Amino acid sequence: MIGTHCDCEPKNTELVQKVKENMPAFDEIMNLSDFFKVMGDSTRLQLLLSLQQSEMCVSDLANVLDMTKSAVSHQLKALRLSKLIKSRKEGKTVYYSLDDEHIETILGMAFDHTKEH
Repeated sequence: MIGTHCDCEPKNTELVQKVKENMPAFDEIMNLSDFFKVMGDSTRLQLLLSLQQSEMCVSDLANVLDMTKSAVSHQLKALRLSKLIKSRKEGKTVYYSLDDEHIETILGMAFDHTKEH
């Protein structure tokens, strides 16, 4: 954790203690931070939004985003390592899809939130 210390007294000691007790472990917070870093890239978001509509292969995704297959593959690797997407092989073709319904829910909620403001 960051090596700084608070330089003031709490106004509500009980509230501070309650919040501290309910905070996730620091490694869980770091995992969540990494998740948002991966989600914070516009290209990766375009890929996720595309995969929200349908399972797709690299060639199709490259055409949707008007990017090279190599660039798309690079971003798909980051999404796969972060467990945001999964893949399956059919012959020589690899198809990608969202890892689970949580990713779809997170995308939907985030998109709805940004449209409200």
